[in-house]
Amino acid sequence: MKIDVPKISEVLSQRNFSDIFYEEDPTLETCIIINSDFEHEAIDKVRLYNAVIKNCKFTHTDFSRIDITNVRFENCDFSNANLNNASIHRVEFKNCKLVGTNLAESSLGNVVFDNCSLNLATFATSKLQKVICKEVVLRNTDFFDCKFKQIDFQSCDLDGTNFDQTPLKGVDISSSTFDSLIVSMKDLKGCKVSTYQAIQFATLLGLIIKE
Repeated sequence: MKIDVPKISEVLSQRNFSDIFYEEDPTLETCIIINSDFEHEAIDKVRLYNAVIKNCKFTHTDFSRIDITNVRFENCDFSNANLNNASIHRVEFKNCKLVGTNLAESSLGNVVFDNCSLNLATFATSKLQKVICKEVVLRNTDFFDCKFKQIDFQSCDLDGTNFDQTPLKGVDISSSTFDSLIVSMKDLKGCKVSTYQAIQFATLLGLIIKE
């Protein structure tokens, strides 16, 4: 699947994330931010545009209604951060930690999670379009009542992931692994699975498979 990559300027000014407190509105753009700690903070309607953000910590920070466009995050920690009602478009997360992150009621488009951890994160009632998860750990991640369009899970750990009330038509999970999923049979219709996964689902249905 081809997605739109972040459009980031070649020349970026060096900033610290805490500079956002000194802006007239909470916006950081056309910048590179490295090694900033912005933990246990609360700031509403943050806007991040045209930026590279590396090695930063945002644990337990409230970023409700954040707007992120054309941004690449590298080695950042969003564990237990609140990104409820976020708008995230043309964004890459590389080697990032989003354990327990709240992304409920959000809109994600043209987003890549690459080698990230999203254990216990929630995307409940969110809209995801053109989202790729590559080698991502999604154990017990919550996708309850989400709208999926062009979603790929490539070599991911989906054990315990909740897809309740989320149709998986066209979603490819064939290269990913799990021991169990929370999903209804009707929502599995049209999902792309491996032969082994098909046997797993048959076992969950209570079928006895004879060779």
